[in-house]
Amino acid sequence: MHKLKRTTSTAVVLAALAGSAALATASPAAAAADYRCTTSTKSIDDPAYSGPWADNWDVKVTLCAKRSGSTVYTYAKISWDGPAYGYVDDSSIFDGAYFKLQVKKSQAGTDPVKKSANYYGIESRLENSDSNANYNNSYTTPILSYTIGSSRGLADGELHLDWNNDGRGYWKHLFSASPAV
Repeated sequence: MHKLKRTTSTAVVLAALAGSAALATASPAAAAADYRCTTSTKSIDDPAYSGPWADNWDVKVTLCAKRSGSTVYTYAKISWDGPAYGYVDDSSIFDGAYFKLQVKKSQAGTDPVKKSANYYGIESRLENSDSNANYNNSYTTPILSYTIGSSRGLADGELHLDWNNDGRGYWKHLFSASPAV
């Protein structure tokens, strides 16, 4: 009789542990599923390079937004294939680079910016990458949030690149906004 109780108790504990492990594994995926995202791409030319090799950077940006109560949470994931001239490990490619993430209020006409942040961590990643993606050519911004109330909100973003030796300052590259949440 005691052996049956112990076996049953052990089975109940193991089932509970298995269930909590399944919940722990499922929760990050469920949280990511709450975000609504849009991905867009651009081929960006290096205006400071006029050599014989292809010099375009193929950039893909995924802008995501989710809502929890009256707060909108946003982030961006930027990935790229560098120029065809191969290995890039040169801190002089840019005089500056940053990604501007914005939380906007979704409305008819122009969507007004409610909060924005510039993320400069992308510059060193761009300057230390290669066309074979050996360096995980990507950058994900921190989450930017804004309490928007009952209005709908979305994520928008711009990549700002100041190419070395081009004499033009920052060039702004726009990408498609996330769906409204």
